[in-house]
Amino acid sequence: MRLPVTCEYAARAMLMLAADAAGERRALKVEVLARAAGTSANCLVHVLLKLKMAGLVQSLRGKQGGYLLARSRSKITLGDVVRAVEGDLVEAPAQSGDGPPELRAAWARLRAEVNTAADRITLEELLEARSRGREMYYI
Repeated sequence: MRLPVTCEYAARAMLMLAADAAGERRALKVEVLARAAGTSANCLVHVLLKLKMAGLVQSLRGKQGGYLLARSRSKITLGDVVRAVEGDLVEAPAQSGDGPPELRAAWARLRAEVNTAADRITLEELLEARSRGREMYYI
C-alpha cells in the first residue's frame, strides 16, 4: 500500500490546525497551512476542499478568514483524514467481485485491519507525541 503525497499534506495541515485549536482557535490562512505542509497554496486548496466536504474542517470568509477544525481534535483520526483525501485505505481489484473468494476475503480483512489501525490514531494523540518529544528530562 502506498499513500499519495496529498495524504501527507492533509495530515500536516490537520496537525497544524489541531495544534492551533488548543490556543486561540483562530482560522489559519491557506498560505500558512501550505508552508507548514510543505506545498503550494494552490495544491493545498484542493486538499482542504476535500477535508471540508468530509466535515473535518470549516472555512471562514473575510479578513480574518481561513480554516479551522470542524470537530474536536480528539474526534478526528488519521483514517478520517486519509479517507477524506484519497478514499479507501486499501483498494484491490479482487474486492469488486472478480477473483477467488478467499482472495476477496483476504483483501477485505487487510482493509479492515488497516482502517482499524488508522482510526486508532487521533490528532490529539499525535500532538501529545509531539509534546513528549520536546519534554526535558532532568537527572
